[in-house]
Amino acid sequence: MNEKNQERDVYVAIADPTRRKLLQLLADAEELPLYELTGQFKMGRTAVSKHLTILKDAGLVVDRKVGRETRYRLNAAPLKEIKDWVSFYEKFWSDKVAILKNLLSEE
Repeated sequence: MNEKNQERDVYVAIADPTRRKLLQLLADAEELPLYELTGQFKMGRTAVSKHLTILKDAGLVVDRKVGRETRYRLNAAPLKEIKDWVSFYEKFWSDKVAILKNLLSEE
């Protein structure tokens, strides 16, 4: 898989803890400018901007220009893919634990 396709992958986008924190910050606010997001991290504006670009490429973040300022907001729709994937394995493991409980209670 080439690097550009990986950037568009929702799983790759949320793999980084900085990007997960950015998503959390955006979920707690309707919209935030770059300077407010940058203030939440021990890294420069350029680094935060690169993380936001990866989130944007994955469709998780939408930006808009207001004058010279760029504001960002969350687009949570692509996270449904992850929710569906996790839900499958949640049911899988619940079923396996139930089988194990039955086996243990029989012994």
